[in-house]
Amino acid sequence: MTSFKAFWVEKNDDDVQHSVIERSVDDLPEGEVLIKVRYSSLNYKDALSSKGMPGVTRNYPHTPGIDAAGVVVESSNTAFSEGDEVIVIGFDLGMNTPGGYGEYIRVPAGWITALPAGMTLRESMIIGTAGLTAALCFDKLVRMGARPEDGPVVVTGATGGVGSVAVALLASQGFEVVASTGKADKHDYLKSLGASLVIDREQLGTGNPRPLLGEDYGHGVDTVGGDTLSNVIKSLRHSGSVAICGLVSSPAFSTTVLPFILRNVNVLGVDSVELAIEEKNRAWAHLASDWKVPGLEDMVVETDLDGLSAEVDRIFAGGVTGRTLVVL
Repeated sequence: MTSFKAFWVEKNDDDVQHSVIERSVDDLPEGEVLIKVRYSSLNYKDALSSKGMPGVTRNYPHTPGIDAAGVVVESSNTAFSEGDEVIVIGFDLGMNTPGGYGEYIRVPAGWITALPAGMTLRESMIIGTAGLTAALCFDKLVRMGARPEDGPVVVTGATGGVGSVAVALLASQGFEVVASTGKADKHDYLKSLGASLVIDREQLGTGNPRPLLGEDYGHGVDTVGGDTLSNVIKSLRHSGSVAICGLVSSPAFSTTVLPFILRNVNVLGVDSVELAIEEKNRAWAHLASDWKVPGLEDMVVETDLDGLSAEVDRIFAGGVTGRTLVVL
């Protein structure tokens, strides 16, 4: 019987407690592949689960962690063998299935991506769900015909995990990037990732009743929602697109049909959780090669299981910049 450490969230009514406990591999659910986790990462959804917020995890106690990268220990599926380095992102991992904040996970083979050549396990979790989501936003924009000559791409919530990777990836692919943030002390950080201009989030975050605004941006990546998304849509140039993947301000936004019928703009939804594994594999392969994100180590802070509770609190206090790597 193999024992391991896991971050443990207990919830009794409104009282939520965190601890690091010892569990047994026998406690894990049935699944085809047992993986020893080397790295995970901290995402907003992990923070919600860790705080017992409704809509993420149904039953407690629970081990969050929607990301995991590690080494296969046992497999009943011929697609994976002992010693394979693998990535698991999304599906039910860390939501209602014990997640990457435990030293072992057991999951279906259909959730697993083989680590692509040209990428390390550490790099894969600096990228994590947030970085994969940013890559999927980029992919959607390109599929809609986005080109650097279309004009600047605005990235909202730019100091977050998705935003940081989006800024770096877009800039590395030749796009001019305008980064929107409320953190006045992070302008140099965003410019180091490749942003050519940094604007205060209030520039886009204040409600504006006008149906159309100036054509300031060729395209956009929005992690915020609410009035910010409304203003981005109104500010796109003809045939521009905005890829949307977040709601840190609000899940609701308001607009008219005018940007769509007068400027031919597109709103592109992006999901990295239930996306087919084939599409995830394709994006990971790009991230290991022609979409390789520069400066990953410049956007990461590290923690271990003992430090996770404090990092969760930092997310809700707005104190997190870039990516948080969980080293197991």
